[in-house]
Amino acid sequence: MRSISILGTRGVPARYGGFETFAEALALYLEGRGWRVTVYCHDEGGGRRRQEIWHGVELVHLPSRLRGAAGTVEFDLKCTWDALRRGNCVNLVLGYNTAVFSLFYRLAGQCNIINMDGLEWRRSKWSRPVRGWFYVNEWLGCWLGNRLVADHPEIARHLASRGVGKKVTMIPYGSEPVRSADPALLGQFGLSAGGYVLLVARAEPENSILEIVSAFSARPRGVKLAVLGAYDRQVYQYHDQVMDAASQEVMFLGPVYDRTLLGALRFHALAYCHGHRVGGTNPSLLEAMGAGNAVLAHDNAFNRWVAGDGALFFSNEAECAAGLDTLLADTALRARAGEASRARHAAMFTWPEVLESYERLLLECCGAKSADATRR
Repeated sequence: MRSISILGTRGVPARYGGFETFAEALALYLEGRGWRVTVYCHDEGGGRRRQEIWHGVELVHLPSRLRGAAGTVEFDLKCTWDALRRGNCVNLVLGYNTAVFSLFYRLAGQCNIINMDGLEWRRSKWSRPVRGWFYVNEWLGCWLGNRLVADHPEIARHLASRGVGKKVTMIPYGSEPVRSADPALLGQFGLSAGGYVLLVARAEPENSILEIVSAFSARPRGVKLAVLGAYDRQVYQYHDQVMDAASQEVMFLGPVYDRTLLGALRFHALAYCHGHRVGGTNPSLLEAMGAGNAVLAHDNAFNRWVAGDGALFFSNEAECAAGLDTLLADTALRARAGEASRARHAAMFTWPEVLESYERLLLECCGAKSADATRR
């Protein structure tokens, strides 16, 4: 039987970020295609290794006693040893943060595919030692992985500069389109349909949160800015700066993981602001596009390719404020931008196309013929 281990996430069902959502979608897709699928799940704290079956997918829960980055390294090492013993025909590792462990797959002669994610070592939030760790592991992932997945053409070009271009396959992320949503769900947040601009991102400098909040708060808007994410004044100075810059029209809603609620928040938003500056194809941007949001995004090669020509872009706080002025004043422009988002999403970022591309790559790594070759 074709078999795969999926490593590198917190696990499924997805409750956290883009990698978990992707792991869930791929696991269920492959299980339905006759694969034996194992997904590793992170249990913090003590406890024992445990297994369960979820929609036909085997979930292996492994605990880590350490916290933070050390806990992640501990968990990834445990997953690697467990996957080696399992001996599936392919291992798919999401992220390169502990790519050094791919050496064990090489020594064991097991096929290993690494999704190389974004340029984590460029993020200023990390200390120099941590950034150095990521940088070294990116290089190790390039050389130790049997095949590499880039989620964006710019990431593919970056990896090719490491001299491993022949290993690289470009496959973006996907997301489900949102074609309807109950507006009553917005009531719990104190929002109404069409009465807010949405921002969904981790509260980090690389995501331009301060610039967007400051730009929105530069003058009265007549609508709300709904900011999703965890903010803690007692811990992070950057969070203080963002919240201090906010006008009374800015609402901090906290983290929201429920997909139905997220779908409603996106579908009924006037527009979506996306400030990510580092990385490839960002899932939160795809989800906004799939909901038909007019997009105002930070101007960089990553966002330009994903959002396409129908989006508006900014490079600094002043340009962000001007973009908001334009979007909020022009109903017809918002409608055109929203239609462009849906069209771009449907053309490039739907799950069926993404998951089929992954299965073709997995079959190649397993030494099997692709579905297309079999049909021919």
